[in-house]
Amino acid sequence: MKGPHNLWRLIRTGATFERTGAMRTVLEAMNVPPRLRFVARVMGWPFAWLGLKGDPALPPVTRAITALGPAYIKFGQILSTRPDIVGLELANQLRYLQDQLPPFPMAQARASIEAELEQPVDVLFSSFSEPVAAASIAQVHRARMAETGEEVAVKVLRPGIARAFRRDIDAFYFAAGMIERLVPFTRRLRPTDVIAHFEGVVMGELDLRLETAAAAEFAANTEGDSGFRVPRPIWHLSGRNVMTLGWAEGASLGDNDAIDALGVDRDELGERVLQLFLKHALRDGYFHADMHQGNLKVGANGDLIAYDFGIMGVLDEYTRRVYAEILFGFIRKDYRRVAEVHFEAGYVPADRDVEEFARALRAVGEPIFGMDATRISMARLLNYLFEVTERFGMQTRTELILLQRTMVVVEGVARSLNPSINIWHVAQPVVEEYIRTNLGPRALIRDIGRAAMVLSRFGPHLPGVVDEALLRLREPVAPPPAPRSTAPLAWFVAGAAVSWALFLTLLVF
Repeated sequence: MKGPHNLWRLIRTGATFERTGAMRTVLEAMNVPPRLRFVARVMGWPFAWLGLKGDPALPPVTRAITALGPAYIKFGQILSTRPDIVGLELANQLRYLQDQLPPFPMAQARASIEAELEQPVDVLFSSFSEPVAAASIAQVHRARMAETGEEVAVKVLRPGIARAFRRDIDAFYFAAGMIERLVPFTRRLRPTDVIAHFEGVVMGELDLRLETAAAAEFAANTEGDSGFRVPRPIWHLSGRNVMTLGWAEGASLGDNDAIDALGVDRDELGERVLQLFLKHALRDGYFHADMHQGNLKVGANGDLIAYDFGIMGVLDEYTRRVYAEILFGFIRKDYRRVAEVHFEAGYVPADRDVEEFARALRAVGEPIFGMDATRISMARLLNYLFEVTERFGMQTRTELILLQRTMVVVEGVARSLNPSINIWHVAQPVVEEYIRTNLGPRALIRDIGRAAMVLSRFGPHLPGVVDEALLRLREPVAPPPAPRSTAPLAWFVAGAAVSWALFLTLLVF
């Protein structure tokens, strides 16, 4: 329930950060002004005793987040990929959240598998290991199929995880509602809609049948991508609470020393991570939306291996074209065109000035080009972007939240492999290829062909519809009690005639 009882949860959140010592660490890492740090500490100190204690063996921030629950862990995983925003020390602390959380007991995992698959674990698998990785929603066991001898990864949902997520999300809804009421200017950011989007994504992640289907679709889409691999899903050993995939052997993308030991070029690998993400988003409109280091490995042959497909992003064709045009405009430093695309897509209110918006975008883009990536402060850049969106009344686009969030995560992963990577230079060939294929003459011909195909489905019916409408117009009709306009019918007849003529024209073309 999204009621005021959640106020207690929010107080407890702040109290937990204060009690564990995480409050000071976060304020310093985010470069919060000293005056605001003082206010936050003074307000938090009296309530510290109400906070959760957490595991004293963990670093302060990780200790606080793991104590608070799975939804908080999700946010922590995102921040763990951005040392340029939260600082290297805090990012390293948060890496723990990716796949090193405390596992739940082996007996519970086996019971869950047997209840889901309706057979004993020892019948299904000739070997079944202790947990090899544990994250916010599930844990993974290494096993060998009794039937074929194939090594597999068996993912099992944490017991009670759905209820825990709903509890956290209810508190987020309450916080978003309070922010909208008490701070009116934040309404354009649509906090409640953002939480609703987050809820939809997470609740979908709690049904492993959907994740199995996502793995199968993603594998089919990316089968021809060089240097990229998706483990094969095992359907008959998967269900709502259990998913089985082929085993992926390799070094974690968060372990640079292990990657170096394989002899893999980390600079090239960072470029590949970024380009593959853009290719999947633009080419397929279907991309892995949780690409942190804990969900990526590097095989002995250098292949990038992706797993954990609980969160996948979907983009319709129009949105892909808008996104590509924006990226292409930034790459070419055509800020006027970037501004126009924002207006054409309705991202910026029509009453704002295009030229002024283009100048604001130039102030965002220019510092990036020609500068060593290590000198770019993403925290400062994001802060300026926020100011720009506020000044021009841009509302949050919930359909782009996953894309924007994943772009931030993927860039962070690429920077962890190569801190000097230039994301615009790396993105350029992928974006240019998409532009050539989807926004040039070939794309126009393809769009016309698609329009012709749509019209062809209705074309055979149009002559009869027009004849019937004309006959009705000729028939004498008794005067109705009140005059009725024939304008809608006339417009329909005219529209049908025009559509039929367009269809014939397209066929000739």
